[in-house]
Amino acid sequence: MSFRLQPPAPARPNRCQLFGPGSNTKLFEKMAASAADVINIDLEDSVSPGDKDTARANTIQAINDVDWGQKTLSVRINGLDTPFWYRDVVDLLEQAGDRLDQIMIPKAGCAADIYAVDALVTGVEAAKSRKKRISFEAIIESAAGIAHVEEIAAASPRMQALSLGAADFAASMGMATTGIGGTQESYYMLREGQKYWSDPWHWAQTAIVAACRTHGLLPVDGPFGDFSDDEGFRAQARRSATLGMVGKWAIHPKQIALANEIFTPSAEAVQEAREILKAMDEAKARGEGATTYKGRLVDIASIKQAEVIVRQAEMIDAM
Repeated sequence: MSFRLQPPAPARPNRCQLFGPGSNTKLFEKMAASAADVINIDLEDSVSPGDKDTARANTIQAINDVDWGQKTLSVRINGLDTPFWYRDVVDLLEQAGDRLDQIMIPKAGCAADIYAVDALVTGVEAAKSRKKRISFEAIIESAAGIAHVEEIAAASPRMQALSLGAADFAASMGMATTGIGGTQESYYMLREGQKYWSDPWHWAQTAIVAACRTHGLLPVDGPFGDFSDDEGFRAQARRSATLGMVGKWAIHPKQIALANEIFTPSAEAVQEAREILKAMDEAKARGEGATTYKGRLVDIASIKQAEVIVRQAEMIDAM
C-alpha cells in the first residue's frame, strides 16, 4: 500500500440528494420536511432561461427563510458555458446567509472548471467576510469529465463529492439511449439464446468511486429517470452501493424512501460487522492476524470493511 494514505471522506449523511427547481417556491418547505439527507435547489436544467433570475432570487430567499434542519443544503449553479453561472455564485454568496453549505458544479470537464468557481467563491467570501467556507460537489456528465475525473476530484480542497449525471453523460458519449440510469434494452449479452443485461454505467461509476476514494470525496450515483419503476431504482441503487457509492439522487419525492432504504445498512449487516470486529479483537489478543467468522477468513482488510458499515450506521443513528 502507498505510504500516502487515502484521506477520509466527509462524515455526513448522503444517502439521498433531493432535487427541486428554484423556480417552484411551493416545493421548498416540502423539501425541507422530507427525509432526504441533502437538498439540491436547482438553478440549471430544470429552470428555463427566462426564469433564471427569478429562480435565483427565490433560492436566496428560501436559504434565508426556510428551516432546513440538519440537512446539507446545496445549490446547483448553471454551467460554466452559460452567461448565468457567475451571477449565481456572486448573488448566492453576497445575499444568502451562512445556512448555505455547498455549491454543485454541473458538467465539470477539467480541474480548471473547479478552479474558476473556486477563485470566484474565494473572492466573494473574502469580500463579504463570510464565516462558513462553501464546499463543492461536481457532476461528471461528459466525456471530458470522465476522462479527467481524478484531476477534478483533486482540483480544490472545497471538493466534497462527485456525482454521475447519466443523461448528459450519455449524450456526450454518443450512447444510443434516451434512458436515464438503469439497464438499457439494447445493452445485453447473449448466451445459449438467453439475454443477460449488464450495466452500461458500471465503468463510469467505478472510475468516479476510485477518484473519490483516492482524494477523500463522497461518490454519489445520479438520477434514475423512470420514477414509476421502484424496483428498477432499487436495482440501480444496490449496484451503486455495492461499488462503493454512498447515495443517490431523487428527482421525485417517492424516490427518497427508496434511496434511504438501500443506502442505510441493515440491522443484520451492522450486527455482522460488529461481530467481525469483535472476532478480530479476540484474534489480536491471541497474537493472531486473522481468524474465521461463520466459516470464512477475516483479517485486517475485513476490519476496514466492517468499520465502514459501523461508522455509517452510527452516523445515521446520530441524525
